[in-house]
Amino acid sequence: MKRLSLFIVKSFTGPFLFTFFTAIFLLLMQFLWKYIDDLVGKGLSFLDISQLMFYAAARLVPLALPISVLLSSIMTLGNIAEKNELIAIKSSGISLYKFTRPLFIFILFISASSFLFSNYIMPIANLKTGTLLYDIRRQKPSLNIKAGMFYNGIKGFSIKIDHKEENGIDLEGIMIYDHTSNMGNDKVIIAEKGQMYLSENEMYFIISLENGYSYYETEANVNNSNLNKNRPLQRTKFKKDIIRFDISDFGIQRSSENLYRNHYAMMTNKQLIYAIDSLKQKTLLNQQRYFKNISYKIQADTNTFLNKQKTIDKKFRSKRIVKSAINDIRYTLAKIDNFILENNHKNTQVIKHEVEWHRKMALAIACISLFLIGAPLGAIIRRGGFGLPVVVSIGFFILYHVLSTTGEKMVKEGELDMFQGMWLANLVAFPIGLFLLYKATNDSSLFDANKLKRRITKAFKKTI
Repeated sequence: MKRLSLFIVKSFTGPFLFTFFTAIFLLLMQFLWKYIDDLVGKGLSFLDISQLMFYAAARLVPLALPISVLLSSIMTLGNIAEKNELIAIKSSGISLYKFTRPLFIFILFISASSFLFSNYIMPIANLKTGTLLYDIRRQKPSLNIKAGMFYNGIKGFSIKIDHKEENGIDLEGIMIYDHTSNMGNDKVIIAEKGQMYLSENEMYFIISLENGYSYYETEANVNNSNLNKNRPLQRTKFKKDIIRFDISDFGIQRSSENLYRNHYAMMTNKQLIYAIDSLKQKTLLNQQRYFKNISYKIQADTNTFLNKQKTIDKKFRSKRIVKSAINDIRYTLAKIDNFILENNHKNTQVIKHEVEWHRKMALAIACISLFLIGAPLGAIIRRGGFGLPVVVSIGFFILYHVLSTTGEKMVKEGELDMFQGMWLANLVAFPIGLFLLYKATNDSSLFDANKLKRRITKAFKKTI
């Protein structure tokens, strides 16, 4: 039995590792496709891209584990059953339960590791990924001056060149508009040729000009309030000139990670419980304070109305009192609307924290749920490799993912209870797994077509 235990665990490990890294790769490609617009044209270094990919891959581990368990369990048991090894094992008196027990223990270890990873590692990965993505989004596009087009990436300047050599340095037909004075195109520089390059510390973009003219308006003309008069230009000829542009804000400006530590995706379950309790207490105190203030406001308005009735002349009493009452009611309704919006926002925050708390455990339990589906299903279909097992596993995982996403969405919209919504997929997967396990244990086919045909025929005859 010990050899059988080692045999099934070894048979499972290879497909599991392969499917796990394949799932990580596919999910990572989906991540890149989602954020491709934020990454393209930013001139990111290889180190920045590597860090982003590493942290993003770490975020995807808890999601990749369930589908890896499902696919590898179908492949492992299907391969053993296809070679008639499962029949030989059962004929020796070893049941399917006993044979797959070591594998089930291994899955429990994977499930526990998934939860620990989600609880302690994934918050750090979310923090690193979120901070890096925010910094990349803030970063300006990289310098990419193309021939025949105006480049406006540098604040206060528009640059146009007629021709750029293949080395990317030598230029011809250079025109630079200087808008730094905020007075329009009051300065223009034109040169026959030049070179562009970065300074040694890469903080400045430098254009070296040759044989050109500099046109600009004098300060007296710029400040002239009579805008209808033509502004005379001053022209300066030069053989060589150098212009430096500050591009220090083109690099990634690293934000402090402390700004995002209070986000629910960056917390462990222990921190989430503390945050949920704090949010609920703040919401309760805010409600009590509001009800006290609104009661005081209504009482004060009532006293004001009574006093006005006594002091205002009878001729104008009715109109002025009604107008004052309408204004007070509008003010009170506006305060009520603001309170409802603020209260709904706080309740939404509480729900998001609770969803994150449940999601970590639900994804860990999903490894067990999908194993209960995959192992007996592999024994039933008796097919190994990447053919039918892949198709079947993808179908079940899509079902699980749709149920999980739908349940989470309905929880956030208040249509389902927290437990029902977040555990909906597992609550559906467990009975399916138990049903398949019963079928595999009794060596019965998944669907008996002849039996189903007989039942349909019998039911049809009764209706006639």
